Amino acid sequence: MSKHSQWSVTDRKFMEHALALASKARGRTSPNPLVGAVIVRDSEIVGEGYHQKAGEAHAEIHALNQARGLAEGATMYVTLEPCCHWGRTPPCTEAVIRAKIANVFVAIEDPNPQVAGNGIRQLEEAGIPVQVGLCEGESRQLNEVFIKYITTHRPFVILKSAISLDGKIATASGESQWITSEASRLKGHEVRAQVDAILVGVGTVLQDNPSLTTRLPDRKNADPIRVIVDSRGRTPLGAKVFNRDSNAGTLIAVTEKAPIEKIEALKSAGADVLILQTQEGRVCLSALMQELGRREITSVLIEGGGKINAAALEAGVVDKVMFFVAPKLIGGRDAPGPIGGRGIAHLAETFELHRIKATQIDSDFLIEGYLLPR
Repeated sequence: MSKHSQWSVTDRKFMEHALALASKARGRTSPNPLVGAVIVRDSEIVGEGYHQKAGEAHAEIHALNQARGLAEGATMYVTLEPCCHWGRTPPCTEAVIRAKIANVFVAIEDPNPQVAGNGIRQLEEAGIPVQVGLCEGESRQLNEVFIKYITTHRPFVILKSAISLDGKIATASGESQWITSEASRLKGHEVRAQVDAILVGVGTVLQDNPSLTTRLPDRKNADPIRVIVDSRGRTPLGAKVFNRDSNAGTLIAVTEKAPIEKIEALKSAGADVLILQTQEGRVCLSALMQELGRREITSVLIEGGGKINAAALEAGVVDKVMFFVAPKLIGGRDAPGPIGGRGIAHLAETFELHRIKATQIDSDFLIEGYLLPR
């Protein structure tokens, strides 16, 4: 295996094409990674493909099937190390070797302990040179959810909020629809379609009665699982989160403080009820994430109010934040902000972000960043 700091423009072009292919399946491959593959012969693409859904053929197989006999002696560009173990599908390394591919470029090694360099080793033992690291950063970002999940067995967590320029998520009377533009709301639904679960606190259910569904014309049946953090089992049985028109389930996390009759009623309404340990009298969010990971839920979008947002940050479960900021001023000391709770006493205790990105969406701005370890 060789790793270079410099790559040719042509090599980068083909790997970037493989990354673009992989991104087409956002929100559809969980718990598997997003992977794209391109096969090149005499500077021309003769086969390409991407992993479209867990349990279906991997990117390399789609590309090999398209290339057929032209794969012999060709170069493969793949965004993630080819698998070398039997999972839901056969090992890709065996297919690459049988096709007599001459060279392989891999963006990143597979962090899955079942692979972790062994796929590269198998290719090299078969006499196929492998170069690793081309577009490494782009591939890691593309698969940030998979990398977090496969190495920690916990979901990648995004905290999303829509705020005014002066940091309010609602007026003092509780009105919040709509602070941001229609374009920002559409982007929010696109994010929903890319995650496994959407999480709110029971306060949001009681205040707004949201459906927590994905409303995109081209993404039917793309609703994430709805997770309600509800320590005492107060979710109304007629709440929209029990929407029967959605194919997504509803999971309600309670504590032992929830009355048994409430728990049974929620189950009768169609909810999957989890009784979890408490932290300061509320559902322990760390325990909840551990349970979600056990259920192969690889990503969670938090769209709650200030209380649940603060609890998630304090519990250390948030990986990324997405704040949609509208050019509006609401004001008022009683108008809520996106982060409630006790807050911090000293600036040295702040939750700091890095890898910041700002994107204009209509009249709004989307500010994204990743939490630094505290």
